[in-house]
Amino acid sequence: MDSELEKTTTFFRFEDLRVYHKSLDYIDWVYKKINGFSEDGVSAMGRRFFDSSQAIALHIAEGSARNKSQFIYYLKMAKSSVRECVVHTALASKRGYLTHEEQEESRNQLMEMTKMLGALIGSLQRSAGIVETDED
Repeated sequence: MDSELEKTTTFFRFEDLRVYHKSLDYIDWVYKKINGFSEDGVSAMGRRFFDSSQAIALHIAEGSARNKSQFIYYLKMAKSSVRECVVHTALASKRGYLTHEEQEESRNQLMEMTKMLGALIGSLQRSAGIVETDED
């Protein structure tokens, strides 16, 4: 019985997913970077960037409470939010708000999350017997 008490379990399943924690780290990273976007038009761009970064974690969380096929759908939505962040990264870099190194750091984090989401989607599809490829 003691071993059962020692196990750390979370009430919310998504909190056990590494990709969820990576998405939280990315939200933090984006928040720190957009603080430098001070002009009116730029702050609007920063807000959209921040919203897209949050959407990654939000889709993972929302989907985890659903059945497998719906969870897969939400994970694909999270991947769509990752792609939005790629565009925001490129725009911020093009306008000089991110250095080349920061752009690469953002892209690397986004690529890692995309791979993790793709692996999770593939695993869920196999366990549910869904024959569908998820490119990206």
